[in-house]
Amino acid sequence: MAPYEALYGRKCRSPIGWFEVGETLMFGPNIVYQAIEKVKVIQQRLKIGLEFSLGDWVFLKVSPMKGVMRFGKKGKLSPRYIGPYKIIRRCGQVAYELELPQELSSVHPVFHVSMLRKCIGDPSLITSSEDVQVIEDLTYEEMPIAILDPQVKNMRNKEVASVKVLWRNQQREEITWEAEEAMKSKYPYLFKALHTQYIFRTDVPHGGPAFHAAGTGSVVKLDLRNQLSRNNGLGGEINPSLLELKKLRYLDLSMNNFGGVKVPEFIGRLKELRYLNLSGASFSGSVSSFLGNLSNLQVLDLSFYSEKPPENDLEWLRGLSFLEHLNLGGSDLSKVADSWLDTIKNHSPSLLELRLPECQLLKLPSSFPSLRLSSLLVLDLSNNAFNSSTFPEWMFELSNLVHLDLNSNNIVTELPDEFAKLSSLEFLDVSSNYGIKGPLKKSLGRLCNLKTLILSYNSISGDITDFVDALSECQSNSLEALDLNFNELSGNLPATLGQLKKLKILQLRFNSLTGTIPESIGDLSSLETFYLTSNKMSGNLTPNIGQLTSLVSLDISDNMWEGIVTEAHLLNLSNLQEFSVGMTLGKNITLTFNISRNWTPSFKLTFLTIQSCQLGPEFPHWLKDQNELTSLIFNTAGISDAVPDWFEDLDLKLDNLDMAYNNLSGNVPDKFRFNFLANVDLSSNRFEVPLPLWSSNITSLYLRDNLFSGPIPVNICEALPNLTDLDISHNNLNGAIPLCMGDMNQLTTLALDNNQLIGQIPDFWGKLPYLYLLDMSENRLSGQIPGSLGSLAYLRFLRLSGNNLSGEMPSSLRNCTRMISIDLSNNQLSGLIPSWFGETMRSLLILSVRNNRFSGPIPLKVCSLSGLHILDLSENNLSGSIPSCVGNLEGFKAELTSAEASQYQGKLKLEAKGRILYYDTILYLVNSIDLSSNSLSGEIPVEITSLSKLGTLNLSGNHLTGTIPTDIGNLGWIETLDLSKNQLSGPIPPSLTTLDFLTHLNLSYNNLSGRIPTSTEFQTKDDPTIFQGNDALCGPPLQQCSNGGTTISDGGMDDDGETDDEDKLEKIWFFAFAGLGYLVGFWVFFGTLIFKKSWRIAYFRFIETCILDFHEWFWNFLQKWLGCLMSKRKKHLRRR
Repeated sequence: MAPYEALYGRKCRSPIGWFEVGETLMFGPNIVYQAIEKVKVIQQRLKIGLEFSLGDWVFLKVSPMKGVMRFGKKGKLSPRYIGPYKIIRRCGQVAYELELPQELSSVHPVFHVSMLRKCIGDPSLITSSEDVQVIEDLTYEEMPIAILDPQVKNMRNKEVASVKVLWRNQQREEITWEAEEAMKSKYPYLFKALHTQYIFRTDVPHGGPAFHAAGTGSVVKLDLRNQLSRNNGLGGEINPSLLELKKLRYLDLSMNNFGGVKVPEFIGRLKELRYLNLSGASFSGSVSSFLGNLSNLQVLDLSFYSEKPPENDLEWLRGLSFLEHLNLGGSDLSKVADSWLDTIKNHSPSLLELRLPECQLLKLPSSFPSLRLSSLLVLDLSNNAFNSSTFPEWMFELSNLVHLDLNSNNIVTELPDEFAKLSSLEFLDVSSNYGIKGPLKKSLGRLCNLKTLILSYNSISGDITDFVDALSECQSNSLEALDLNFNELSGNLPATLGQLKKLKILQLRFNSLTGTIPESIGDLSSLETFYLTSNKMSGNLTPNIGQLTSLVSLDISDNMWEGIVTEAHLLNLSNLQEFSVGMTLGKNITLTFNISRNWTPSFKLTFLTIQSCQLGPEFPHWLKDQNELTSLIFNTAGISDAVPDWFEDLDLKLDNLDMAYNNLSGNVPDKFRFNFLANVDLSSNRFEVPLPLWSSNITSLYLRDNLFSGPIPVNICEALPNLTDLDISHNNLNGAIPLCMGDMNQLTTLALDNNQLIGQIPDFWGKLPYLYLLDMSENRLSGQIPGSLGSLAYLRFLRLSGNNLSGEMPSSLRNCTRMISIDLSNNQLSGLIPSWFGETMRSLLILSVRNNRFSGPIPLKVCSLSGLHILDLSENNLSGSIPSCVGNLEGFKAELTSAEASQYQGKLKLEAKGRILYYDTILYLVNSIDLSSNSLSGEIPVEITSLSKLGTLNLSGNHLTGTIPTDIGNLGWIETLDLSKNQLSGPIPPSLTTLDFLTHLNLSYNNLSGRIPTSTEFQTKDDPTIFQGNDALCGPPLQQCSNGGTTISDGGMDDDGETDDEDKLEKIWFFAFAGLGYLVGFWVFFGTLIFKKSWRIAYFRFIETCILDFHEWFWNFLQKWLGCLMSKRKKHLRRR
């Protein structure tokens, strides 16, 4: 062994090199070849990782910079990635151009591959570009949030003080050592009153101790408020070492998630605390036992500190005499519901801010003789259960009040004039009381310091002119936000509205305002939000709307606007993002858009709604640059065009696309992209080719009433797995229903009606647990109704009419207990009508099984359907009698409530007024019983006449006998009555003539006898076919009654005991009373003039004045006419 090796333990190396024999071999050219191959492999690996395709989404690397200098340079932290962004172009071999958002417009969009990462990786490194201020060199300044630990480093000839700094962005923290002097100069607030070590534990798992103190000293402020999501907050128990911070004055633990641990009682031993905030921190337990010990406390916020706070008696306030700010939101103060104000004013007289929202308070004291809260600035009593008929007097004694919030209570009264006493008020919210009524008084407008006024969801009526006029009279009105949504306001918007120069938010939705928008609206240069939805305004839109340069949201929909919208209405709205106009369900188009094809708007919209307006016939070209749209609604917009290619190239990512009820044609664009839970409605157009399958993000897809053809795609369940609503009805689809639709387990509505589908109904319904509406009517489906339909526990609407279904109804349908409407008409179903309809489907409103092959009697259990409004059992083979229990059908005796009316959905074919009618939007107004074309026998039950709200009764085509019930006139709402083609006998009841709404009557082909009633109402029934086939009937419009028949003419008496002289007598009495009326009227007038001289003189003076006025007017008119005639004559002579 060489001496060097023995001394140092390794062989000696020199430029010449010492080698042992056999230690190294020379391979010649092979070693060069192997090296080249290894280099190629490495290059290939790098190339795979650093190569992207067009359309890929990548993250962009940015460098967070510390704001402090170290050795003359700003230090970098670990890189972050913002994005993702889309690659739109490749520049050479190693660079790509990205599509950057507006906030990065100052950054050049071309980047080297080393700056990019594919859209995968550690989420903690991803930062939103909106959360950081990225500058041109792709860096941004990261902010420190805490100083964790100081230390002094000994250098060669000096000592350097440094501190451990915690940096945070989003989910991930970093800790670095920085020079103390540099940090103090840049971030002095981190060092204020921090002369000791305090360790913030960032490595503690949820449920462990959140923090602990590492020393004692003079820490006075500890702010641990969670600014991020609750999952990133602190958790676990608080260590008692917190007590070592004996001079702590400020403690904020709000918005963390301590998981229900009890509030530590040792907090009550922090005697120096002035500020304590535990709001939203998910603690539990009571605070009453220790809070009273914090005698120096000035600010206390316990709002929603616990999900289930215990009862609080407020007695602990006794020891907090210096308290100025108190927030007990969400506390349970029901124990002191009657004395809460008395307790607070006695124990905390220095309060400046009192917030008690959602505290289960029941009583709002009306008066206090010695209120000691005169210094109060903020009072929040919102979301309580006050049931008051007045605003309390003591509230108007708070002359310094700046903020008053009484929203979401049960106050029922008018707004009193005493509000004018609160001259310092800047914020007033009494919304959602629903009982605030009366006018918006002028006295409220005298609050010149008012910045925010919220009165929505009440019953305030009248116009707003006096209020706005009063505000405009203020030398410097401060109003910035006015919310009067959902009231009963009427009248016009006053011109003085334009004098509210500072107004930013104006919300007047869902009122009854009339007139048009005043011209002065253009003077509101600060206006950002303007909502006029659902009023009764009309007329032309003023072009001055286009002067609202600050406007962001404009919604003037659901009014009756007229005229033309041009570029002038939108010209200067450079900040506009949301625009809505038109009628939601309107059919009469009165507003037309006339915008040049070449006009380019200055705004970038995200939300655009134009409904029931004439926007077409061409697709609007001014949308060419609107590439930030997320919601686009062109419903009933009069567009008769194909969707242009440039609209697809906008590459929009939409939440809502609605172009229904137009005349759009051609193919549906297949490049549309959609956000999660997107809605698409292209109904009632002329789109062709197979059904489009865009994105799995779509949840609602309405394509009804188009020209789509071919089978339903077999992969529809894979392409649209998140669908909840699918409507592809009224198309030309054919083939069988795909079995994979059974895997679309989120479906709530499925409409396949009015197509040409064939085959049997699939038996997969057990896999669709949330299905609410199923419509497969008007197809060519055959076979039996599958039993698995009975597993649809939430099914309410079932329509299978107009197919070739056969067999009996499956008994499993009795499990659909929530059913509201069943339509199985026009099939070949047979068997008995099940009695379980009335046993389990107690909510049924519509039952239609017309035109099938059902037999047997009408089940008595049908009478248990007390809410039934439509019963159609016609055109079957039913036998037996009509059950007398039909009088129990209470639904035909009462009008529908609004809740019941809202449950009517879809459409139904019914026979009414002598023909088959198709009901859709007004289905909820129909009350009908149709038992026609069966084999029913027996008499018409008298009980049926108690159904006073019945609109249609059709019993024709049966074998009914007996007489028409004498109380048939009790059917006061009846419009259609058809008793034809039976074996009824006897006279027509006189009460039938009292049915004022009766428009269709058919009594033909029975055995009725006697005289046809001749009342005024019945004389309109002059069609002889109404009564034909009744040989014993006589009188108009049939043949006259004769002596030899059942009636006697010339004053003789008929079978009913009536005489022809009765009609003559009626005429005599009519003329007698008419003459008497004229006679009385004549003598009342002229008799007064004869016997009362003063009246006679006044009357003749009036007549004389009228004659003189007319004489003067006539001569003035004649002189002007002659003068005009002479003037024209002179001009004519001069020309000659």
